[in-house]
Amino acid sequence: MPKFELNIGLINPKSPTNVGAVMRAAGCYRANNVYYTGKRYENAAKFNTDTKNAKNKIPLIGVDDITEKLSPETKVICVDLVEGSTPLPHFEHPENALYIFGPEDGTIPQNIINRADAVVYIPTVGCMNLAATVNVLMYDRTVKLGGFDYGDELIKTSRDKNNRTKLP
Repeated sequence: MPKFELNIGLINPKSPTNVGAVMRAAGCYRANNVYYTGKRYENAAKFNTDTKNAKNKIPLIGVDDITEKLSPETKVICVDLVEGSTPLPHFEHPENALYIFGPEDGTIPQNIINRADAVVYIPTVGCMNLAATVNVLMYDRTVKLGGFDYGDELIKTSRDKNNRTKLP
């Protein structure tokens, strides 16, 4: 399996529920780090929805500048409903990327959009929840870059301990 650098950036997230769900997605799709800006999440962090404890395996790092810790080969990909952006089905994911997502009640600042190597959107009617958007984007990346082997072994290692269901 190829080793790619996958980082997630959250601009001033307000909901601990969404951040917890993003952390769970980060674990499912093998993200290296999750960065966030702003203080709203820190103020609400006592609520935890990261039921798989991904925060114990993947760093959740507060930063002032979401792009400050990038290696030179990392591409900045903004994911938001921005006019002129590329629809996700037509997007080719880079091997090394920081995917930046806007806040639940706003958008990614223009200076970050201007800095981005690409801006993509998920074609939907209306806007999606932050955590749902992260999940869809990470799944698309995994499928297109071949991030997982398919089959029963993946199912066995991925499912909940209470699930041992098999097809007849």
